[in-house]
Amino acid sequence: MSVARVHVRSWQSAYRGLLPDEYLDKLRPEDRAQRYDFATRDPQRPQTIVAVEAGLIRGFATTAPSRDSDLAGYAELCALYVDPDYWSHGIGKALLSAARERLVGLGFGNALLWVLMGNVRADRFYRRDQWTPDGLQRKDTMWGVTVNEIRYQRKL
Repeated sequence: MSVARVHVRSWQSAYRGLLPDEYLDKLRPEDRAQRYDFATRDPQRPQTIVAVEAGLIRGFATTAPSRDSDLAGYAELCALYVDPDYWSHGIGKALLSAARERLVGLGFGNALLWVLMGNVRADRFYRRDQWTPDGLQRKDTMWGVTVNEIRYQRKL
């Protein structure tokens, strides 16, 4: 439930103005919690790293092999969210570094991620870590809402 709480709070803060307020206000951790699987050790399935401070989960990063058919052999950073009360405390940077280390350890040399178009904070964060947009855009449905995203890539 703690990861779901971070996920929902982060969406509600980061995507305000990018997604409808009514939609964001209705998000509930209880609805999201059942979708996580922390038991798998299968490297072909998503795996999540959590950042814990004072016994509480402050953020998480989820990685997996690429789901994009044109980038087979790449890894994917599927999610990286930090509780908004802890933004700019280095947690996201630490999670991103840990995610890269995990992926390199699994033998990946390149990775991709998708960012909600218009998310200036995420764009700035990932560009500082040498991720660059590759020009590909898509519409995707997540949590029942259609979003426009742009893909970024990086050598690991």
